[in-house]
Amino acid sequence: MTTDQVYGLAAGLLSAFVFGVAAVAQAHGVRRTAASPDRLLSFVRTSVRDAWTWAVLIAYLVGFLLHAVAIWLLPLYLAQATIAMSLPVTAFTSRRLSERLDGGQWGSIGLVSAGLVLLALGSGSAGSVRTDSAFLVCLWAGVALLGLASTAGGRLGGAGLGTLAGLGYAGSAIAVRGVGTPVDTSTVLAALAVPSLSLIAFWLYSRGMHGDAISATTAPMIVGQTFVPALVGVALLGDSVRDGWWWSVVLGLLLSTVGAIRLTRAQAVSP
Repeated sequence: MTTDQVYGLAAGLLSAFVFGVAAVAQAHGVRRTAASPDRLLSFVRTSVRDAWTWAVLIAYLVGFLLHAVAIWLLPLYLAQATIAMSLPVTAFTSRRLSERLDGGQWGSIGLVSAGLVLLALGSGSAGSVRTDSAFLVCLWAGVALLGLASTAGGRLGGAGLGTLAGLGYAGSAIAVRGVGTPVDTSTVLAALAVPSLSLIAFWLYSRGMHGDAISATTAPMIVGQTFVPALVGVALLGDSVRDGWWWSVVLGLLLSTVGAIRLTRAQAVSP
């Protein structure tokens, strides 16, 4: 691995830890009120007056900055796979620290870790910043479509809302690839898409955790924000894979995602 890849991987893993702890704090915050945060504007008005929500947002901002470093230095499939580590952190933090993990849970952690190792071994160079008009049109079309899909959120459970949130966070990760120097109109438009997608995703994730288990909402979110950017990064943004190492990248993505979901399900059914 190159020095940039080492730094990027370290930033990605640190962001996963921050995101994992912040998710539990977010769930605690949204569950303090009886009313479900069904409307985005009312959710924003309530949140800006709540100190706990501000603390969660600051934690997410720190995590996002670390994640952005990973996106700039790593292929998206590896940068996003590191976020899968936030799921075990979320599962552990949501339980009492005195509880011990069983063999199956440790096995799931091993799957996630093995997946990340395989991804790191097979990863090539990250694609360059992209600021063409087609990229920007797709970003903002994604913002509009996610906003439209969120109107059906009242009929979705935690898994459905988590899926939509995952697509929002996937879009924000892709949008980061449009942010760079020199700063011009295209760069600003890409940068504005990042908080737009993240805000909708944060709201949908909050709605999901208000009425369902943290793990039930988080697992589909992780899948969406891992696989969608991975595919887009390789197909459209110039992310490369080492010659002859495609098997390692594909297997690594599968192992890290399956391991994270298995762990979450195990945590959800444990007493």
